[in-house]
Amino acid sequence: MDRWQETIAENLASSSVPGYKKQDFSFTAVEAGLHPVAGSSATAAGKTVLLTDGRPGTNFQPGEFRITSVKTDVAIDGKGFFEVQLPNGASAYTRDGEFHVDPQGQLVTKEGYRVMGDGGPVALDLNNHTELSISSTGEISQGADLKGRLKLTEFGSPKQLTRLSGGYFMADNPAANGVESAASTVRQGVLEMSNTSTVAEMANLITAMRTFESNQRMVQIHDERVGKMISELGSPS
Repeated sequence: MDRWQETIAENLASSSVPGYKKQDFSFTAVEAGLHPVAGSSATAAGKTVLLTDGRPGTNFQPGEFRITSVKTDVAIDGKGFFEVQLPNGASAYTRDGEFHVDPQGQLVTKEGYRVMGDGGPVALDLNNHTELSISSTGEISQGADLKGRLKLTEFGSPKQLTRLSGGYFMADNPAANGVESAASTVRQGVLEMSNTSTVAEMANLITAMRTFESNQRMVQIHDERVGKMISELGSPS
């Protein structure tokens, strides 16, 4: 129950983060133990005890597009992800295209992670004051000067990605099957918003609280029954 509430809280806190992918919480029945039936053979079927197990999973449905008209804002129309370089040199992937140019002329994320192009980090000319242009294929130009092309990666099994904070993912599992995204296109001056619905998450929070209260009441009833049984067995007439 705590994990469910933590998941809802994270979704609500990140609802304003562009490109953020919410976590859906699902419950499944798991086998808690196998208790042999008294007097049966070792091969006879026993009594299976099932418990519910809840776990979060990432929802990769796209969010709505919002026009910002900011030249360094970009959104992906398709299943691709932007590749960025973390401070330790590792690659991470995100749908958050709210980029800007740092004092060194590099295209970076809000956190300062360098945005990767086909030939490495995207670097711009600070002395070139021509308006920045990003084509639908991700090519970045300053006037007539081509500065590179955004590297877009698509994953055959995105649920195999390792989730990081802030809408970032790592592809440290080969099963994610990352390849160049040929079908995705880029939209300049647009941001993909989070696919989290604050109304739906508040409804989930109310459901979680009511479920917790119900479970708490069941535990209380059970404790009262056990206490009554002990009291009656301990005081025979």
